[in-house]
Amino acid sequence: MRRTQSPRPASATRPRLLIALTAVAVLTATTAASCGDDQPPVALASAARNPVTEVIDAPATVTARAAATLTAPADGTLASLRVQPGQRVKRGQVLAVVASPSAQARLRQAREALAAARRAGRGVSTGDLTGSRRGTDKAADEAFDAARKAADKIADPQLRSALLTQVTSAQRQYAAAARSADQAVRAVQQGIRGLNSAVGALSAAQRLQAQQAYDLAKATVDALTLRAPIGGVVQPGGTRAGGGSTDGLARLLEQAGGAQAAGIDPSALATGQGGPPAGVDDAVAVGGQVTAGTPVLTVVDTGQLGLLAEVDETDVLLVKAGVTATVELDAVTGASYDATVRSVDVLPTNSAQGGVTYRVRLALGVGRLAEDEPAPTPRPGMNAIVHLRVREAADAVTVPASAVFSTDGRDAVWVVRDGRADRAPVTVGVQGSDLVQILDGVRAGDRVVVRGADQVRDGQEVR
Repeated sequence: MRRTQSPRPASATRPRLLIALTAVAVLTATTAASCGDDQPPVALASAARNPVTEVIDAPATVTARAAATLTAPADGTLASLRVQPGQRVKRGQVLAVVASPSAQARLRQAREALAAARRAGRGVSTGDLTGSRRGTDKAADEAFDAARKAADKIADPQLRSALLTQVTSAQRQYAAAARSADQAVRAVQQGIRGLNSAVGALSAAQRLQAQQAYDLAKATVDALTLRAPIGGVVQPGGTRAGGGSTDGLARLLEQAGGAQAAGIDPSALATGQGGPPAGVDDAVAVGGQVTAGTPVLTVVDTGQLGLLAEVDETDVLLVKAGVTATVELDAVTGASYDATVRSVDVLPTNSAQGGVTYRVRLALGVGRLAEDEPAPTPRPGMNAIVHLRVREAADAVTVPASAVFSTDGRDAVWVVRDGRADRAPVTVGVQGSDLVQILDGVRAGDRVVVRGADQVRDGQEVR
């Protein structure tokens, strides 16, 4: 009926651990089934009314509310660092500035190209139209290639796909303008339309291409000033999730219709994550070289800590939002923390041992030490054990857990009536490690066999 747990790896499945939170004294009377034994093989106890609690034990990890890694948007050097490690910052606060001569040069070139596109159309001959179109297409291809390279650095596959879709949309806009220009050029060359019509269509395509290239270059330069996308505590370098810079591309996409048009939270676009392997210091010093996508700083929001627990499939149906729990941390011996279930994932995850588990997310509360003193505040990533109180009964008919056995697929107990054993099928409710609730089949005061049930037969005399 009950299952024990194997030693706790972080991602292993966790069979149910039933823990009774109520200590109860039961009156036991032993009856010798054979004479001369110091320890009688059969023992009896009385069913009684008691509170009982069923608890599921699950491994968990402490989590922060959010973490955002700021990366260099272009090649260059770290020009200044405005914060110190461990400092608490507000959303939007300037944290660092990257110097990138190459990004500044691209912005100057894009600005000049945009100005030239706005002046286009003056003194253009029929022979110049085709060459001008080729130049416009080449510049457009370069701009869109740069945008795609920026998007490809994003680790999150869904976010990367959405951003690439936005770049493709902008490219289609240009392609439509380019087709109009091609048609106008052919019409002029065939003598169907005048030169002004072709020049106007070509100028529109050039201006659109130049504006998009300028937006990308300007967004990259603006992103050289790294601002905190969330409030929290600063630490050098990045997280271990992998990723890249998205600031410049996010702002370009705003010009092309906005990230929200693709169903993306704009605040998520500034949270690219990345870092070197564990054991390598990824802090970038002032004056140090950076490349596009290099993690510079990470902001961790520890305002509300949580827990991510792994609950076995055999237990997860008992876990609901609002279920309370107590938490033990490996790092704080003797401390107990409060927690409350916020949500249970719908899709499963595979454990390291091949079982199926579901992630349960909890809000982590305050902790107390054994001396009733405040416990230390945990850090994200710490290992924990969560004791989920999934079911409770305040006034239940209970028997010791050892009294319940299974036969023919049904739970049963041996009830002793008039000195003889009677096998009584029962329906089990809340299950504790010491006590089990009996919904039907046993009444308070009934005498039940709690030891030696395998030696008892129906109708056997038990004194």
